[in-house]
Amino acid sequence: MKSIFVALLAALLCVSVAPARAEQDVSSLPWQIGKATGDIAGKATIEVPEGYAFLGAKGTRELNRMMQNPQGTEDIYTFAPQDLSWVAFFTYSGIGYVKDNDKLDADDLLASIRQGTEASNKERKEKGWDLMHVTGWRFQPKYDKSVNNLEWAIVGENETSHAQSINYNTRLLGRHGVMEVVVVASPEQFDGAIADFKRVLPGYEYKAGERYAEFRAGDHVAEYGLAALVTGGAAAVAAKKGLFGAIGAFLASMWKLVVAGVVAVGAWLRKLFSRKPAQEKGKTVR
Repeated sequence: MKSIFVALLAALLCVSVAPARAEQDVSSLPWQIGKATGDIAGKATIEVPEGYAFLGAKGTRELNRMMQNPQGTEDIYTFAPQDLSWVAFFTYSGIGYVKDNDKLDADDLLASIRQGTEASNKERKEKGWDLMHVTGWRFQPKYDKSVNNLEWAIVGENETSHAQSINYNTRLLGRHGVMEVVVVASPEQFDGAIADFKRVLPGYEYKAGERYAEFRAGDHVAEYGLAALVTGGAAAVAAKKGLFGAIGAFLASMWKLVVAGVVAVGAWLRKLFSRKPAQEKGKTVR
């Protein structure tokens, strides 16, 4: 199964790296193939079931380099099913304990995200990247107090190709900070991807002493609440960077690559496994 996953990632890399070298480079990364347990920033763990893979911060940084995607100073962790029908990126932000008593006004939040995204287009244009525009909510922000999770999904459109993409975001609140998760999938696979992600998410948990319910008087409290998490963090950050900038240059540039690659590789995988047993007789998938 690991060899199949490596081949799929190599297919994603072929846009910028020779196929043979891509597979060799990807296979050298320290992938944890399920069943396994992934450690995220020393703050949390996630169970990696069979059929899924996890890549730590060092490996993800190297993967970014292979894909020629810039990355900031923050550590990013990668989690995905082995068919790459979706990819989730985890980043821990130690901003402190976020109080969850904010009112979430969807209209105001969308206006703020749009304003920030348009501002971030200036940087995208300077770098020669396609401009992105927010077209609306896929579903509005909602907070589940029972598990301290905030989630929303927003639709963006590429100005050049007019292709639409969906970012699903969830924020997993902890005692000393927030785990920021972005799930990338093609619009056609979005519903199934999110359902699958939510099915495996119960395997995620904060370590002892890091759980939201373990807050104690004297702990550092974040300077902003739930609404600011949706718009990208502190108000100044949101106004300057908006949705795609807040995700970071890595995800902003990788968005199109991942979605395009997932569509192509998914079709290849379905073709591979739809072959009749007789056709595969005497053949080994490596």
